[in-house]
Amino acid sequence: MTTSVCPSASTAAEPAAKSAAQYSPYATRAPYPPYASFSSYVRARGPVLLRTARSLTANPSDAEDLLQTALTKTYVAWDRIEDHRALDGYVRRALLNTRTSQWRKRKVDEFACEELPEPAGVPEPDPADRQVLHDAMWRAVTRLPDRQRAMVVLRYYEDLSEAQTAEVLGVSVGTVKSAVSRALGKLREDPELSPAR
Repeated sequence: MTTSVCPSASTAAEPAAKSAAQYSPYATRAPYPPYASFSSYVRARGPVLLRTARSLTANPSDAEDLLQTALTKTYVAWDRIEDHRALDGYVRRALLNTRTSQWRKRKVDEFACEELPEPAGVPEPDPADRQVLHDAMWRAVTRLPDRQRAMVVLRYYEDLSEAQTAEVLGVSVGTVKSAVSRALGKLREDPELSPAR
């Protein structure tokens, strides 16, 4: 004898299911009876039919969905199928019709055209050119006097503020401003950096 794990939950769910069935759009339709012969047919022929569905689609998941839809159509028409020896043919026809219907309904978002729709845009700079410029800039910074070089490195490579740079070097903010200004002037006049301008 089998007992329900939670009998109170199953008895409480019955009135809710009945009331939900009253408001369902399919409430007047009688449910399809369970067919034992259909279940045994699906168990026996399912793998073969799945191979057929996979031959119709490229994606295995789509093939499973396609077979499920075809088997649902077969189940609905189970009483009307006179010769159950021809079930494979019926399911294969349902597979083909369903796949054809899906193909016809698909929305074509892409189409071939003579011109590319994307704008040309601005070409990206060559990474090699950027590295050459970076190296030239670093060589120009190393040619600065020690104090100016330290201030430029702290301000622009370490991204410190003028006040933080002054605190690190133990000088006033005005000294940092004037020294960095002179250093930037020398970098602008550096002959190695002139082709980059």
